[in-house]
Amino acid sequence: MVQRENIIKAYVEAYNNKDVDGMLHDMAEGVVFENVSGGTVTLSIKGRNDLRAQAEQVLPVFTERRQTIRAFRHEGDQAAIDIDYHAVVAIDLPNGLKKGDTLALTGQSVFTFSAEGKIVKLTDIS
Repeated sequence: MVQRENIIKAYVEAYNNKDVDGMLHDMAEGVVFENVSGGTVTLSIKGRNDLRAQAEQVLPVFTERRQTIRAFRHEGDQAAIDIDYHAVVAIDLPNGLKKGDTLALTGQSVFTFSAEGKIVKLTDIS
């Protein structure tokens, strides 16, 4: 459990620092990423290369972004974190958010690990 928590903490730190290489460091080659909002999967990506492309594409969208871990839970091959999310929008977005708008959300991220300790699935839930 401690090893998984350290991997997750390193991922969140890399995310907060916009360090895509650091975010992908402990991910399996065939990692699956899903974003779930309101019970609906809004984004699904398979593979480190596609996840890298997506992560790099959204970097300029926010002038700042920060996930803060509030709690850890472990069950089987999964570890979940409750997070507070804060971000400032850098550009006008099609969904109506404007440059300078602030986002403050709570959510959960569920990490599924392989026997070798690599992240094979990451699900962000808001």
